[in-house]
Parts: sequence; C-alpha cells; structure tokens
Amino acid sequence: MSVIEITGLTKDYPTGFLHLKRVRALDGLSLAVEAGEIFGFLGGNGAGKTTAIKILMRLMTPTSGRARILGHDVADVAVHARLGYLPEQPYFYDYLTARELLEYCAELFGYRPTARRARAADLLRRVHLDEAAWDRQLRKFSKGMLQRVGLAQALVNDPEVVLLDEPMSGLDPIGRRQVRDLIAGLRAAGVTVFFSSHIIADIEVLCDRVAILRGGRLAHVGRLDELRQRMDSAGRLEITVIGAPVPALADALRKVDGARVAGTPAGARIDVPSERDVDAALALARGCGARLVAVQPIRQSLEDLFVGDGPRAQHAD
Repeated sequence: MSVIEITGLTKDYPTGFLHLKRVRALDGLSLAVEAGEIFGFLGGNGAGKTTAIKILMRLMTPTSGRARILGHDVADVAVHARLGYLPEQPYFYDYLTARELLEYCAELFGYRPTARRARAADLLRRVHLDEAAWDRQLRKFSKGMLQRVGLAQALVNDPEVVLLDEPMSGLDPIGRRQVRDLIAGLRAAGVTVFFSSHIIADIEVLCDRVAILRGGRLAHVGRLDELRQRMDSAGRLEITVIGAPVPALADALRKVDGARVAGTPAGARIDVPSERDVDAALALARGCGARLVAVQPIRQSLEDLFVGDGPRAQHAD
C-alpha cells in the first residue's frame, strides 16, 4: 500500500514586478512511498524538496496536481493528526523549556497531565538531549539541541508517518549517528519515514528507496542498488595494483585502447573499458613490476547520481 502518493505536483511562485512572472519550484512531480519504508528525498539547495514537503503538510497549496497520505487528500485536516513533522528550520516559543514545549504538544494531542509529563521525558531521552537541559529555556539552546527538541515534538503523537526536512541539520557526528539510530528504530516499529537531505552519507545508511530531485523535477527514483546498476559506467572495470611506478604504468597501458591510469597513495588504479581488456592490462602492468590487489566493476556512487546531468526546471512566464 502506498502511504504517500504524489501525482503531477506542480508549484509556481509569483515573482518580478507586480508578480507578473512565475518561477516553477516543482514541475510535475510524481512518486509513491510504501508503508514501513524509509524514503530519502535527495536534492541540492533549491531543488524543491521543502516545497514538496510543505505541500504534503498542507502549509502550501500546489498550482496543480494532487497528494494523498494514508489514503486521504492532504487537504483533509483529520489525517494530519496521524503525522509527525519536523520543518527545515523549526521555530519554537523560546521562553519555554524543552520539557514545557513537549508537554504543551502532548496536551494538544489530548494527553492527560501525568501521561504528558511521562511522554515528554521519554521523548527527550529518545533524542539524547542531556537531562540537565530539559528545564532550560529554548532560547539558550544551540542549533543541534533545538534540532533534537524538534525531532521529539515530531513524535509526540506516536505518528504513523513522519516527514522530516533536513533532520540532521546542525548536528555533530555523534548527534547524526544517534538520530540515524532513532530513524532506523521508527522503521523497525512500522513507522513510514519520508525525509529530505543533501547529506549523501545519511541517505546511503538509512534509506530503502530514494528520489533525486533536480530543478523541481524527478531525476531518479528507486532502490540504491538498482539506481547504481542502472547507472553503471558502461561495463568498465577498475584494476587496483601496487608496486609499480605510475609513469611506467601509464606509458605501458597506452597499448590498451581506452585504458586510464591514476595514482593512489599505495599504488595505482587502472580503468579499462571491458572485461576482455583485463588480461592484457594485467600483463602489461606486471611487466612494470606491479602486483594485483583487486579487479572490480566501476559503479556510480549516489553522489554521481546526485550531481549528474538531468532535467532542469522550466521557468513559466
């Protein structure tokens, strides 16, 4: 079952003198997120990630297209009680303490006083906020601490679907690891997580599937291994060797059409066009005194997919 369904979503923003021109932030976006998966929404700054999430959260209306969550149109207010949301730049009333904010959020969802105090304490522990800071005013918090509080408030209502916009923003490496563990724990509990990021390492560690957005359009969508296979470098292979000078290798490998040699701290990498070139390249490399370390296919990383050429958004007049 698709928990999130986006069909032909387009968003134009008015711009220019008298708002007579429009800039297209989303251009016909269509995708589906399945129940219980962690779905990564990847793209550079200005790709349209936040716009799409705001439309899903009913904070913005699309120019055209539709979006549904848990089988309901996003305009249905009732379904939002089953969602958790962390915006990219959360803002809270900064004279509240972390504990007071979470108790207030729990009260909005109908928790009784004893239950909301317990809920607030449980969530603050889950996001690894130091207990000494629970009763400190939010205006005294660092960006990373506020991010933890934002994650906690997104989970107050025990949501079925969680939408997180750049959840790792402002966190140090330890904090990012803890938040990754928290998100993985949500999946284990059956919660569907839809989160945007431009931090590729977080996407690779967490996500079942990803969508890559460029200029408001969908460039790629699928499982990471499927995307990499689809984008393999036309069957090229990489031979890693040690024990031979790079200039000598480069000179010898000129005899193999399309071969490329690059030095590494320990030796060299030889890139050949296909498997049939491996034996010839190895023979030439061994003639230079090289010893074989590995032979493997050249596969594109998620970063290659992220920065690769793709469709760009059009500007509407």
